[in-house]
Amino acid sequence: MSRIPITARQASHTPQNYQPREKALVSPRFFYDGRDVEKKKSGNMAPSRKNLEGEKPPEPYKRPLLKSATTESKSYNNMTTYIQTNRRAFLAGSVLTLFCEKVAVSEQTSPLRIGMITDLHYADKDARGSRHYRESLQKIEEATRSFQTAKVDFVVELGDLIDEAKDAITETAWLQEIDSKFKKMPGRRNYVLGNHCVATLSKTDFLKTVGQEKSYYSFDAKGVHVVILDACFRKDGVEYDQGNFNWQDCAIPAKELNWLRSDLKSTKLPTVVFVHQRLDDTERYSVKNASEVRGVLEKSGKVMAVFQGHNHKNEHQEVNGIHYCTLTAMVEGRGEANNGYAILTVEPNGNLTIDGFRKQANYKWG
Repeated sequence: MSRIPITARQASHTPQNYQPREKALVSPRFFYDGRDVEKKKSGNMAPSRKNLEGEKPPEPYKRPLLKSATTESKSYNNMTTYIQTNRRAFLAGSVLTLFCEKVAVSEQTSPLRIGMITDLHYADKDARGSRHYRESLQKIEEATRSFQTAKVDFVVELGDLIDEAKDAITETAWLQEIDSKFKKMPGRRNYVLGNHCVATLSKTDFLKTVGQEKSYYSFDAKGVHVVILDACFRKDGVEYDQGNFNWQDCAIPAKELNWLRSDLKSTKLPTVVFVHQRLDDTERYSVKNASEVRGVLEKSGKVMAVFQGHNHKNEHQEVNGIHYCTLTAMVEGRGEANNGYAILTVEPNGNLTIDGFRKQANYKWG
C-alpha cells in the first residue's frame, strides 16, 4: 500500500517549529498507513507513525479520496490538491482532513489567521488535582509569543479565563491580572463567556472589566464571517449571574437564537462560530438546546465549523455536515509541556487548518 507524506509541521507541537500553512514542507521521514483512515469510525484519532528515514515519498503527492466524493482539482503552492465537496472526512497522519461543501461566497484574497486559547482558569490559589491555576500566567505568555510570530489577525479566548473566587473583589483582581497578559496578544481580542467567568462576577462586571461591550456578536474579517456566542444562560432563559446556576444547566435563549438566525441570513460569507459550552452532543458539558442551535447553523448553509472548550480535552466530530472542534484546556497539567493553544488558518480556497501547540491536536480541513 502506498504511503502518504504529512507536512513537517505535524512533527512537533512546539511554537519554535511553527510555520504558516503556505510555507509547510513535505518531510520524507514520516508516513502513515492509509488503512488508518478506518480508525476514524472507531473514534481513534491518532494513527501510528513509522520512522522510515531514507525512504523517499511518492511523487507527485495526491491525497486519496473517499469513494463517494465529488471532487475538483486545484493548484496550490505548486502542488495539486483535490477538494472533496461532500463534507466527509478521513485521517491523514496525525491530521484530521475534513472536506467542506462550498456553502457560501468567499471574498478572501489572503489567509485569515486566528489565535485560540481556552480554559485558563487563572486564580492565585494552589493547584487542585490536574488544574494548575497560577501557571496560566506563564502559559499565556508563550501563546502570545507564538501568535505574534505567526502574525495572527485576531485572538479568541473561548471561556473560563478565570476560576471562581470567594468574593467579587478578589475575582476582579484575578481577572485584571490575567487580562493584562491577554491584552498583549496581537489584533482584536474576543472574550467568550464561560461558566467560571460569572461564578462570582456578573456578566456586566466581567465585560466591563475586560472592555467588551457584548457577550454575543459577529464581525467580518478577510472575507470570513465570525460569530461569538454566549451559552451562559439557564434553560429557563435566566442569564448566569454571580453563581445563580448549576453549570450543567446551560442554554442559548430564544432572543439570542433569533439574533443568530438573522445574523446568518444577512451574510453571504463562509462562517466560523465560537462558543464555550459544547454544541455537538447531549452530555453534561453540552448546551441543553444544542440540537436547536445546530438546526439554525445547518439551515444557514454557511457554517463551516464550530470551536468550543469547557470539558478540557481535544475532540472532534461531524454533525450533519458541520465540524465541531473542542480544544484542550490551558490550565490542565504542570509545566510548559502541558500548555495548549492553537492557530486556525482559513485559506481563500476554503481550506481550514488548526496548528496545535503543545497538547493541542492538529487538524487539517479541506
